[in-house]
Amino acid sequence: MPVNRNALIRYRTIDNCLRNRYKKWTLEDLIDACSDALYEYQGIDKGVSRRTVQADLEMMRSNKLGYEAPIIVVDKRFYTYSDKNYSITNIPLNHQDMQVLGEVSDLLKQFKGFSHFADLNEMVSKLEDKIYTQKTHSAPVIDFEKNDNLKGLEWIEIIRKAIVAKRTLCVTYQSFKAREANTFCFSPYLLKEYRNRWFVLGLTHRNRGLLLTLALDRIQTVEEHADAYRENTELDLATYYNNCLGVTKSSNQRDCEVVFWMDKVHAPYVVTKPLHHSQKLLSQDDTGSIFSIRVILNFELERELLGFGAKMRVLGPRVLVKQMQEQLQRALGNYEVSGG
Repeated sequence: MPVNRNALIRYRTIDNCLRNRYKKWTLEDLIDACSDALYEYQGIDKGVSRRTVQADLEMMRSNKLGYEAPIIVVDKRFYTYSDKNYSITNIPLNHQDMQVLGEVSDLLKQFKGFSHFADLNEMVSKLEDKIYTQKTHSAPVIDFEKNDNLKGLEWIEIIRKAIVAKRTLCVTYQSFKAREANTFCFSPYLLKEYRNRWFVLGLTHRNRGLLLTLALDRIQTVEEHADAYRENTELDLATYYNNCLGVTKSSNQRDCEVVFWMDKVHAPYVVTKPLHHSQKLLSQDDTGSIFSIRVILNFELERELLGFGAKMRVLGPRVLVKQMQEQLQRALGNYEVSGG
């Protein structure tokens, strides 16, 4: 059964809403969400009627599109999925979907040779692998890094829309160190992925505005807020994370030259997979090689270097050498066996 683009946008919007179990969704909430989505993606500003969204809910409940969505009404008012793990995106792709995906894949492949679209190579490979597994019902031939239990992915689209529209968010957040969650207004600037974990860089509206990087898996709720959006006027978002490993940094931190030695067996691994884009080979001999990178000193850098264990040694700066010594001494202490 063919479905027009506007209907697909509404179905996906309703699905995203019902998957967000941190909020109770009334019919009016769903109507507003669909209206906002159609305005953003299609420029349609006349909104969506009550009857249209009610028909969408019935269509999603039915088998006409293969969804059979377990949509229920709680307390005669709030819509949700009875199965918290359900999503229309989890159902098998039909023939029409496969045909569209094939066309998209063919279109993207035309741009693979252009340097401006170098990042498309992995995307196209993922897409073609998905199409192959769906068509042949066989195991994938590419195993990309993934984390199926990753939390916080449901916030990506909400935050992305807020960044594009320059809207303030009301965020309830609890870091691993905090005893309880805090709620505050937040102007988001940039979504960042690091090792299959997602973060958002932005400005809090309290305490004269602090620049923070929030982990999406520590966010409990996200909603738009009427507070005026505070635009970024100082940061170059395209290069903000260029001088660090990971995402832990403050805007006034300065980078420094980190020098480390790697033994001759493992040095080739660091050559073929640099720790950082600034990595340089300074010297090498029969025992190993000495490299340098120019980064800020943070938690992710220490964790990366400690991961090499006895295969490497930090030579500078002195403050990092001391931190590494302290961390290794603590680690050794965890293996000491008390006498008796």
